Amino acid sequence: MQVTSLNDQQLIVSYLEGNEKAFEVLLNRHKQRIYTQIYLFVKDTAVAEDLFQEVFIKIIDTLRKGKYNHEGKFLQWALRIAYNMCVDQFRRNKRRPTVAPTEAFDIFEVLEIDEDNAEDTIMKSQTHDKIRKLVDMLPPEQREVVILRHYADMSFKEISQLTRVSINTALGRMRYALINIRRMIEEKQVTLQ
Repeated sequence: MQVTSLNDQQLIVSYLEGNEKAFEVLLNRHKQRIYTQIYLFVKDTAVAEDLFQEVFIKIIDTLRKGKYNHEGKFLQWALRIAYNMCVDQFRRNKRRPTVAPTEAFDIFEVLEIDEDNAEDTIMKSQTHDKIRKLVDMLPPEQREVVILRHYADMSFKEISQLTRVSINTALGRMRYALINIRRMIEEKQVTLQ
C-alpha cells in the first residue's frame, strides 16, 4: 500500500514504526492549512515560519512520547497547537493581529477571483482594502472569528473547538462583527464599490 493513500492515523502509526516518509506525507497534507492559520494570526512571514516549525517540533515530540490520543482528529489537534502557540506569541509581544497584506503574502491573492478587466481589478482591490480596515477595527474576539471563518475558511464548529467557545458564542461573535461592520460603514459613509 502506498503511503500517500493512508489516512492520518495510519500515517502516524507508520511514522512511529520508523517510516519517516509517513510523517512527510502527513506534513505535506496539512502544512498549507496550518501555516495559513498561523500567518493570519501573526501577520509576519518570519514569525509564522518560526511558529510553524515549532508546531511540528511539538507534534513530533508528542508523537514520539506516545502522548497523542486524538485518533482521526490530527488536523484539529495540530490547529489547536498552532493556535496556542500564536496566543503565546501574542502574550509575549502584547499585540493583536491585523488583517493587512505584506509584500510577501496577501490572502486575497490566494482566493480565486475571476478578473474581468483592469477597472474591476482596481475596484476589487479597493474593496478588499476597505474591508480589511473595517475588520481591523473590530473587537479582538469578533475579529478572530471573522479571520478564521472568511480568511482561513474554517467552519463554525472548527472555530468553536479552536477558540474553546460554544458554537453559539462563535456564531454570536460573527453576528456582532457583521453588525459592527455595517454600523461602521454607515457612520463613516464608506462605500465598498
